[in-house]
Amino acid sequence: MTAPQADLSGWSVAPFTGGGYTHDVYRKGTGPGVVLIPEIPGIHLEVLGLGNHLVDNGFTVVIPSLFGVPGRAKTTGSIVTSLARACVAKEFAAFATNKQRPVSLFLRALARDLNASTPGKGVGVIGQCFTGGFALAAAVDDSVLAPVLSQPSVPLPLGRARRRDPGLSESELATVAGRAANEGLCALGLRFSEDSVVPAERFAVLKERLGDAFEVIEIDSSQGNEYGFGKSAHSVLTTEVREVDGQPAYEARKRVVEFLTQRLG
Repeated sequence: MTAPQADLSGWSVAPFTGGGYTHDVYRKGTGPGVVLIPEIPGIHLEVLGLGNHLVDNGFTVVIPSLFGVPGRAKTTGSIVTSLARACVAKEFAAFATNKQRPVSLFLRALARDLNASTPGKGVGVIGQCFTGGFALAAAVDDSVLAPVLSQPSVPLPLGRARRRDPGLSESELATVAGRAANEGLCALGLRFSEDSVVPAERFAVLKERLGDAFEVIEIDSSQGNEYGFGKSAHSVLTTEVREVDGQPAYEARKRVVEFLTQRLG
């Protein structure tokens, strides 16, 4: 059994400009809006599988193409190529600490635009891997009610300061913490326990700042774990999902859908 996959069938595409950047955005579905930010190497088949699952559960999903070639399978070569380009792009500031990343301005504009064209009280944003922390940065905007941080790996965790960095600037985090305290904003974070790319310290900092408003799902990937996850297990909502009741990544995906439904309904 493998992770759910899909192709670009049924997805419309159009360019969107916001925050000084323009990217193609793929759209599908009806219902409350969810911005699904792709992981490295881009809008690959498993990201589309997750997108279709969200559509099937009653959401309008938009996926911005920030890197890579949409609709291609994930390969070692595509991962290396996309990561190399993303790491040097000013838009993502992959190594900077305490940084407002330019891509967050684009994502906030996209969230506002999606909110204006969909029902519900606001929109959700799901970030994954390289883009995981961008979901929380998007929640500076009032249109975002349900940020989901799946294995947020930026800034790349080289050194203690980067391991503890939450992936957004202090001013952005203060705004999000204020929304959590005063408006009831909640965020969901997901990681594998042994994932060195997503250090536990990062989630600890977010928990300190957001308290009970930050719900953490940590899946056991230690040696000998019950479900056979390898030490390198990383992509909670895509690569590691097996559609079998009880499988932790599958249950985590269920919780994400429940979280979005509760927050956006």
